[in-house]
Amino acid sequence: MVDPTCTKSQSAGRPGADFWHSGGMELADTITYSVTDAIAVITLNRPDKLNAFLPGMGELYVQLLRTADSDPAVRVIVVTGAGKGFCAGADLSVLSEGMQGLNQYVDKQSIQTLPMVTLSISKPVITAINGACAGIGFVLAVSADIRLMATGAKLGTTFARLGLVAEYGIAWYLPRLIGHGAAAPLLLTGSMIDASEALRIGLVNAVHDDPVEAAMAVARDIATNVSPYSVATIKSQLLLSDDHTPEQAVDASLALMRESFDQPDIAEALAAKADKRLPHFPSRPI
Repeated sequence: MVDPTCTKSQSAGRPGADFWHSGGMELADTITYSVTDAIAVITLNRPDKLNAFLPGMGELYVQLLRTADSDPAVRVIVVTGAGKGFCAGADLSVLSEGMQGLNQYVDKQSIQTLPMVTLSISKPVITAINGACAGIGFVLAVSADIRLMATGAKLGTTFARLGLVAEYGIAWYLPRLIGHGAAAPLLLTGSMIDASEALRIGLVNAVHDDPVEAAMAVARDIATNVSPYSVATIKSQLLLSDDHTPEQAVDASLALMRESFDQPDIAEALAAKADKRLPHFPSRPI
């Protein structure tokens, strides 16, 4: 179980010295991690650089996601950025190093080490987009189950403006999130859009003056009132939805419905309603 007061370095462990250094820089403090009241908070922590990504930060981020996903004390994950930005993309000082620097963002990478792993973990991920968000930061921000954005924030893909391609699988994911008609201009122009436009096209779910506070409120509601078993199962259904025909989707849901009837969650939900109290759902087995 993760100590609710722990930091990332205490909870995640160190997989090896090479992993934790980039160009002589220590990565251990570039992302922080804490757990309180069943909510894991992952914070990108390079505020002086608008939380721009260094090589290795992607793997560290995924490791923290998996730490939260495997912890029975955690029911929801909130991701945000320290300071005024969410994530300005890859650190430009590394990009300027040429091929050696650029390849560090690609070598040995897969969906298992990159932000879209959020789609396949069992716990809901909420991103609180508190400021500037671009490049890999854009991928990280939108690869979440629930996306909340600050009123004055802006975000964009920016890849095309740097002579890059649609990175980290975003050309596959973005049309599925907001449709091809909305995704194409974002990717092809690389321009930044404001919160009202992001909300209009469905890129974010809501806009708030304080998206972190709003994200924590949603997280508390899920942690308090929602079955972890239901959340994990529904996330798997959503992930498989593009691969199923309507008939397959219905058949699969019927099988899952029968399975859900055998779980203790439904009995607890009904008992809580009858007793006019909050439900006490069991943690999902790891």
